[in-house]
Amino acid sequence: MITPCTSEKLGACSIVSLQAVTKAFGDRVAVKAVSLEVPQGAIYGLLGHNGAGKSTLIGMLLGQVFPDDGTISIDGHHIQQARDKALAHVGAIYETPVFYGHLSGRKNLGILCEYTASIPKARLEEVIQLVGLAGRIDDPVEVYSHGMRQRLALAQALLPDPKLLILDEPTEGFDPEGIFETRNLILKLNREWGLTIIVSSHQLSELQQLCSHLAIMREGHLLFSGEWRNLPSGPGMLRFKVDRQEEAEEGLCKAGLLVANGGLQLSKGSDITTIASWLIEHKFRIDFLGLEEKSLEDFYLETTRNGRKEHAA
Repeated sequence: MITPCTSEKLGACSIVSLQAVTKAFGDRVAVKAVSLEVPQGAIYGLLGHNGAGKSTLIGMLLGQVFPDDGTISIDGHHIQQARDKALAHVGAIYETPVFYGHLSGRKNLGILCEYTASIPKARLEEVIQLVGLAGRIDDPVEVYSHGMRQRLALAQALLPDPKLLILDEPTEGFDPEGIFETRNLILKLNREWGLTIIVSSHQLSELQQLCSHLAIMREGHLLFSGEWRNLPSGPGMLRFKVDRQEEAEEGLCKAGLLVANGGLQLSKGSDITTIASWLIEHKFRIDFLGLEEKSLEDFYLETTRNGRKEHAA
């Protein structure tokens, strides 16, 4: 098991480093001078619209696409110069997984092991159990559902005992139960197995629950990379519940502590302590008082809109 960075170290030790990476296909620039660091032990989200450059970026991380300029290193090894060493401890689900339908899940995994390296039987059984295929692993893959094929692909990615796991749309086509189970499995792989995980997805609500770090791309440009939750934002939106709700809302706005702006927004110089003191002073019974959690959807849309304006300028 890999020992992840502590919270104090996270960001100081990067398992993935891209420096000014550019890739073009003919006249179309898919990735333009992208530099980012993926800290060891993080769950790192990769966001962007279709055509933003995410798949090209993942392809370069896996050594399937070579950059025109810039450098990529994984676990300290340059992927252009030492591909085998860079990818030695990388597992991935990339594009559509392909299996032999007439063979069982177990035999498909066995064929993979023959092509790569010998995997101990105990490790194979551990991974099969982990991804939830223990009861169906000896059935032919042609009878597997989409979700079961994704689980088999994840088992395949986990067999080499990777340090880094790259997942491209891991819950695409899943029902709500499958999405929930996959989310919990990703969290378990990160927290208990110590894997660094890069997740590319369009499901913002899922990434909000998973990711501490993000990269947001648009038309090949990197608009943001880093810890999105810790960024300062504008005035916070307040949520509270008291015994005389309407009276409290009107009074706080008249006192200049709140502004009605598509919700109740803290005015300049006001904070949650000031609000609580005012409510107590005016004899309100407080049932709940707190700020709205920063939404990844709001952050993503704001970032891409600002990026579009900058590129247009």
